[in-house]
Amino acid sequence: MKRRFGYAQILFAVFAIFGLVGLSAQVSSLRIAKPVRLSIIDVAGNLQLSKPAIEEFKAANPNLVSDIEYIQLTAPELPSKIKAQQMAGNVDTTLVLTGYDAMASGVDQGIYEKIMPKYAADFKGLLNKYVPGAKAAYDLFDGYGITFTFCPGGPMLTYNPDKVPNPPRTAAELLAWAKANPGRFIYARPANSGPGRAFLMGLPYILGDKNPKDPRTWDKTWAFLEQLGKYIDYYPSGTGITFKELAEGTRWMVASHLGWDMNERILGTIPPNFQGYLLDHTTWVTDAHFMAIPKGLDKDRLAVTLELMKWLMSPKAQAVTYDDGYFYPGPAIKGVPLSMAPEKSQARIRPAMRPAYDKAVADLPSTTQLDPAAMVTAFDMWDKLVGSQSH
Repeated sequence: MKRRFGYAQILFAVFAIFGLVGLSAQVSSLRIAKPVRLSIIDVAGNLQLSKPAIEEFKAANPNLVSDIEYIQLTAPELPSKIKAQQMAGNVDTTLVLTGYDAMASGVDQGIYEKIMPKYAADFKGLLNKYVPGAKAAYDLFDGYGITFTFCPGGPMLTYNPDKVPNPPRTAAELLAWAKANPGRFIYARPANSGPGRAFLMGLPYILGDKNPKDPRTWDKTWAFLEQLGKYIDYYPSGTGITFKELAEGTRWMVASHLGWDMNERILGTIPPNFQGYLLDHTTWVTDAHFMAIPKGLDKDRLAVTLELMKWLMSPKAQAVTYDDGYFYPGPAIKGVPLSMAPEKSQARIRPAMRPAYDKAVADLPSTTQLDPAAMVTAFDMWDKLVGSQSH
């Protein structure tokens, strides 16, 4: 008896033969009336980590997906765009890829579907599979988002050793250095930058503020940032700009975090001799990316979106997130070592890792970023007390 193969199975097999499929994930058994068009908004640079796996999902499941649209926005732009779709009764966006920033603002403004526990059957055992930092990030958002990738985060500083032979080791020394070298230090607006956010949220630990989880008590941090701002030319809208200016020589030191520091050296944006380090008394403020679903999707697009999310949380899809170290390590779940990553990722990441980074991750304390309400408060306070003073 001959075995019959559907178009999806044949396509997937052909891709696998020619090495185009690295996930070896199974074709979905989900049934819908007709293939749907997905529209994915990325406000975190996450497509660098996830797009290959998303495209493989599309190739393996032509019975589910007719097309995928990718849109990249800044985090502050996202809530108003989704709310406009919802108010018009025409929700086009099917999935949001975001960091803490638009996760917090989206929860605050009520634009996301509550995924868990309603759809727990689609993510069986996921909460027990998370690495501890990813689980802690998930817990902050009460089931409205699925933690997709994880990074120990920051705050770190990346600098040009030719210009900064003796980098400042304490916050006070950093302020004195910035005063002596006006315009040479920069960080991006925290509401749209992982390193900028880590710098803002890490300072209360470094400076010894009363309650690092409550920005209303950050007397030392706000005073420090106001003083530091006198020697900062402006606050870019994204982290990439800061590293571009560091490479050009306009800046000599920038706020960064583990993934950005590694990725920018791997990609050659900054020279390989540029250094990353941490100030004294640093606590890691971990970083994560999340998947969230806007409220208002029809039944079929919601079902396919959940199927895609389930695919992206598989170990082999998670291994792809090692990428070029952009969000090192990347995987949010246990049991996904670097040896599972594509060979290209392994070859580029291994030389870029530094023993000092591994030691700092192992030795220093870590904490999550702020909860949604506190994060919104912190961004508002930064905009009023710091950002508005930009010259």
